[in-house]
Amino acid sequence: MLFYFLLFLKEERNCAITHMQTLIIVLAILDILVCISLVGLVVFQEGNSRGLGSIAGGAETFFGKSKARSIDEKLKRLTTALAITFGVLSMILYVLTGRVA
Repeated sequence: MLFYFLLFLKEERNCAITHMQTLIIVLAILDILVCISLVGLVVFQEGNSRGLGSIAGGAETFFGKSKARSIDEKLKRLTTALAITFGVLSMILYVLTGRVA
């Protein structure tokens, strides 16, 4: 689908999109998706004051406390992985776009 969109842009503007521009667009879309996923994971995590993590319902009472702890640990690991991915993608996009501070 992205290919057809890029092809449409190429035909519409009569200019060639280089491979580097295509890579930047794909990385930017991936960065946005990772960012949205990261925000969602942070909202659903259980904090010290049980913030919005209680949205998951009665998982703790139904499966027991050890099951809830393992879910929290998986969420923390996934959040860490997504945060690192977001940071790396953002730095790569910064370098590829050639912005000067």
